[in-house]
Amino acid sequence: MYDREKLKPLSQKRKAQEERSENSERPGPFVTTSGRPVRRVYDPTDVAEHDYERDLGLPGEYPFTRGVHAAGYRGKPWTMRMFAGFGSAEETNARFKYLLTQGQSGLSIAFDLPTLMGYDTDAPEGEGEFGKCGVGVSSLADMETLLEGIPLGEISTSMTINSPAAVIWAMYIAAAEKQGVPRRQLAGTLQNDILKEFIAQKEYIFPPEPSMRLVTDTIEFGTREMPHWNTISISGYHIREAGATAVQELAFTLADGFEYVRWSLDRGLDIDEFAPRLSFFFNCHNDFFEEVAKFRAARRIWAHEMRERFGAKNPRSWWLRFHTQTAGVSLTAQQPEVNLVRTAIQALAAVLGGTQSLHTNAMDEALALPSEKAARLALRTQQVIAHESGVANTVDPLGGSFFTEALTKETEDEAYAYFHRIEDLGGVLPAIESGFFQREIAEASFQYQREIDSRQRVIVGVNEYVLDEPLEIPVLQMDPQGEERQVKRLQRLRRERDNREATRCLKALEKACHDSENVMPFLLEAVNSYCTLGEVCDVMRDVFGEYRERSVV
Repeated sequence: MYDREKLKPLSQKRKAQEERSENSERPGPFVTTSGRPVRRVYDPTDVAEHDYERDLGLPGEYPFTRGVHAAGYRGKPWTMRMFAGFGSAEETNARFKYLLTQGQSGLSIAFDLPTLMGYDTDAPEGEGEFGKCGVGVSSLADMETLLEGIPLGEISTSMTINSPAAVIWAMYIAAAEKQGVPRRQLAGTLQNDILKEFIAQKEYIFPPEPSMRLVTDTIEFGTREMPHWNTISISGYHIREAGATAVQELAFTLADGFEYVRWSLDRGLDIDEFAPRLSFFFNCHNDFFEEVAKFRAARRIWAHEMRERFGAKNPRSWWLRFHTQTAGVSLTAQQPEVNLVRTAIQALAAVLGGTQSLHTNAMDEALALPSEKAARLALRTQQVIAHESGVANTVDPLGGSFFTEALTKETEDEAYAYFHRIEDLGGVLPAIESGFFQREIAEASFQYQREIDSRQRVIVGVNEYVLDEPLEIPVLQMDPQGEERQVKRLQRLRRERDNREATRCLKALEKACHDSENVMPFLLEAVNSYCTLGEVCDVMRDVFGEYRERSVV
């Protein structure tokens, strides 16, 4: 971008200024949230090796550093997709309808822990967990209640579900078809990212190989029958929440993405058949510029790898489209109103980084699931950014900043260093089995916590600016009879359904699992016969077994 000879005087001048001003700086260290050193000032010498066409280009053009759409948010604002789910299907349905009346433009469903682990509400393993971190869904009947009155043909829906993702997706498809909405018309995203479960979140059921088979089944089914659905959201969010740095989040997420591409190619799918429907899900933490750089580097890396390594020809296959959620791990129970400020900064970074959809956390989420008022304020944060800040008026407004571009390149280079380390271990699955990802995240998390404990890193209201006063914000109270109603509905369903047909469907599913057939048609048949989530997952547990992680030393 610059003539290096002409930059020599600037470099000398900058060095001299740094020497003069060294004693006037307050004590550091000056580092990003992830610990990367930040220089005092950035200038053309920091981007001297950059080539505009190769590294940046125009928005909407390869390598998409500046965004996948030429018009940016001038063409279409990001989708305001607030994550919601708690208690019973009736309670969550009411929250969905409320958020839609307040200007939300897409649904995002959170499921409770028994559902995430493939258990029915009344299973002994799920005792005491109903509705605590999301909505409980044990059957198609629950899904029908959850989605009652929601125009599924007009909005897109994201579902945060992983190990039993194929089963829950089948329930969603069946519920939509009962509403009269054909599956080809449905739009949305299934998280379905089992690799990050083994790496970070640990909500797995089956071992890695059969788990990857199920993910590939959904990719194949979606490619053939649901052209508007993203069958996987390759998720860095939970990797970051577990304590990873920004670079680790980026590198591990994209490495997982490459692994899903390989499995789909091995299934016999053409790269340009399925790649345009792959999507991503990132965290946005407190360090504003580091997060913007992470998103820009992610687009550039993905575009390059899809075109050069995997040979994709369709430009849409090169696009990295992503959803962002502000950092739950950054929220504090102390002075929870301050979380509004944190979330606003994180949301702004996500927008300036070019996200396609966004969830903003509520101020009370370190204490409980969000109250109605807190959820509304979180949504209003996005609306103020969209309509009042002016940042949506131009595409990639931080593009060309010396600091932003240098940080983007450093992030990209560090991610590639991780890719090489993963390849040296034999790939993603061997790296999981060896505990590589877990050790890297644990070390980063320990370092971050040590900086907080030593007050080297200030967390407002936690280790500085502390107040000794009682909490004054109300927290969400769930219907105490919700679990009882859910269990009675489940028991009634088991009595009143055609149990002979349900048994037949479960046996057919078992055979399909043994025979390596695509399980999606069998899952649709099973859930339409009102087989429950637990019954279906038990069939797969019997065939595939359950995974037990090795201890990491």
